[in-house]
Amino acid sequence: MRFPILCASALVLTAGVAMAAEHGATIRMGTEGAYPPYNFLNDDGEVAGFEREVGDELCARAELTCEWVTNDWDSIIPNLVSGNYDTIIAGMAINDQRDEVIDFTQPYIPPASSAFAAMGEVDLSGAVIAAQTGTVQASHVATMDGATLVEFATPEETVAAVRNGEADAVLADRAFLVPIVENDAELSFVGDAVKLDDGIGVGLRESDTELKETLNAAIQSMKDDGSLNTLIEKWFPDADTF
Repeated sequence: MRFPILCASALVLTAGVAMAAEHGATIRMGTEGAYPPYNFLNDDGEVAGFEREVGDELCARAELTCEWVTNDWDSIIPNLVSGNYDTIIAGMAINDQRDEVIDFTQPYIPPASSAFAAMGEVDLSGAVIAAQTGTVQASHVATMDGATLVEFATPEETVAAVRNGEADAVLADRAFLVPIVENDAELSFVGDAVKLDDGIGVGLRESDTELKETLNAAIQSMKDDGSLNTLIEKWFPDADTF
């Protein structure tokens, strides 16, 4: 049953590679480098994490020359549009608002759970809740009756706001919060986890249709042979897979 799908993916991938090769361009992979386990900088200052491994594998399958570029989250979309890099692979959830400005590949990770963490019990309906600026979590808090949103530029600042009393709780990807909560006896998860997106995909300029086709084929080939699920299970043991 899998063989015909693999053949179709391979044909699309080959065609996409041929078109990309004609341009002879190096594909610059833009990421934040500050949102583990999706992406972070290791001790050598190099991009690491789930998305580094996925991105490198996509480039290898597509026979593309790729290099990694880091950019602050709050300007990551404008700098893609202006040409500072060619993709965003930074834990960016696919939603209608972003899709009006940029394009996305198919998801390389299914919709992820977001969770609230706090220092003890908190009534979220009347709480001050921290979230990173420009995220689906910030948009969600803004719609919560009785809650007050406070936004911060980095995910670390959202957690710090809870610890120093600026916020009652933080809303972020559960995978990001798990190791933080596990290593801080004063922090715990509160309320119910929520799913706020359509999965996470590679962001591209709307004009880069050939690159989108190439990356879509590479993502599909990783889904078809199970290697994408293997990486998801490695970095997100509790997450849904394809």
